[in-house]
Amino acid sequence: MALIGLFTFFALIEQLEDISNQFTLLNLFYMQALALPTTLYDLLPIGLLIGAILALAGLAQRNELVILRVSGVSGLKLLAMLWILTIPLVFCAFLLSEIITPAAEIKSSEASLTLLGKAGGGRLNSGYWFKESDGDDGTRIINIAQLKSGGNVADVTLYEFKNGQELATYSVASRGHFSEGSLILSEVQQTSIEVNSISTLADAVQPHEPLTHLETLPERTITTSLTPERLIARILTPERMSIRVLVDYIDYLESNHLQTERQVVALWRKMAYPFTLLVMITIAAPISFMQTRRGGVGSKVFIGILLGVGFFMLNQLALNVGMLNQWAPWVTALVPNLAALGLALGALTLMENQHNVRRFNQTRWPWSKSSV
Repeated sequence: MALIGLFTFFALIEQLEDISNQFTLLNLFYMQALALPTTLYDLLPIGLLIGAILALAGLAQRNELVILRVSGVSGLKLLAMLWILTIPLVFCAFLLSEIITPAAEIKSSEASLTLLGKAGGGRLNSGYWFKESDGDDGTRIINIAQLKSGGNVADVTLYEFKNGQELATYSVASRGHFSEGSLILSEVQQTSIEVNSISTLADAVQPHEPLTHLETLPERTITTSLTPERLIARILTPERMSIRVLVDYIDYLESNHLQTERQVVALWRKMAYPFTLLVMITIAAPISFMQTRRGGVGSKVFIGILLGVGFFMLNQLALNVGMLNQWAPWVTALVPNLAALGLALGALTLMENQHNVRRFNQTRWPWSKSSV
């Protein structure tokens, strides 16, 4: 809760400059309330790490962990108990990742479009771009300057190409909306290019007929694979989508021969997200158990924060390096978690068997007994 309050306060300060007659302070509070699930989604792993260190270090400081160890509870058994306690939180994190955060992100994007006239995600200065097949061996490219709430769009530009990548029609519509697998455009200005235009221009012969034909249509309906959900998916970062929407968007990209590496990696990372919470608990265990007779809680929390931030940076580094080097998606998603889990388990096992390690060292190097 402290981390959420801190990051929300910083976000409020950052967006104070957007306040105007249209975007009031109340609207700003509403936008920040919609951003709370996303903030919780981002901060939950490191928050769990710090909270676990606080709790376990407090037990160690009061010698309660020593009593548990003397009673026959090993470090690994205590870690298994912590994993069991984390299972309900893992389930809640899955609900947060799959239901609450995507819904809040969609509401936040719609509110941003309504109040500020803009949304984040994959928007260029020229708007949002989509590519798909037209069903007749041709290609259709759709440019949407503005996305509005309820699946409505404005300032739509439509490029339709023949099989040989020859531009056939160029259309501009002031607005449009989606309905049952179709995009209905209104106030359309359509420019059609004649079939023999390329050969005529290639021969440098003055044409007897116009090469283009301009007509104004009150309405035009085109069959499209785009849906309002896929429009929203375009403006969301892949990690903010639910697995169902992300799989659907990947299928849309693959069917239109578009790149899917970023989305596939995000899919693996979303599936690994609940597992990250177990990794955080595992990292917290050896930090809390070490130096139980010396050192306070503050130093352990500081070490935990450093490890949490380092783990976050390692995750981001693996994502960027994996995208650049075209690693397998499961490598960029799982290797940082598995590496952190292995190191934490190794540290816990080493602490659990430190007396045996000392005895082994004394047996192998007897001249070091005096120093030990």
